[in-house]
Amino acid sequence: MLGHFKMDLKAKAEQYFKTFSSKDLNGLASMFADNIMLRDWTGDATGKEKVLTANQDIFDAVDTIQVTPLTLYQEDNTVIAEIEIEVNGDEKLMVVDVIDYDDNGLITSIRAYKG
Repeated sequence: MLGHFKMDLKAKAEQYFKTFSSKDLNGLASMFADNIMLRDWTGDATGKEKVLTANQDIFDAVDTIQVTPLTLYQEDNTVIAEIEIEVNGDEKLMVVDVIDYDDNGLITSIRAYKG
């Protein structure tokens, strides 16, 4: 049961992964709240500009990156996604993203865990 939060955030998460895989920084910017926080195994970034810079750094470091969601769960304003990330067509990472959204459907935080 979704509780009070009725928006289909799983579809928004799928669109986020497609946009990320396309290395579309402008598309990502439109999905992020101004106060977004990103935390992964390489570090932290807070605020839209810093998170966009962190994403650009990832895009610059790889030729291709493909994110495939394997399982998505939604509880209220949070989506938990088990994803496979393929880097440069050969390296594969298994990751769990915990993505929080505000009431407007903008991403307020992404916490990524490798393993």
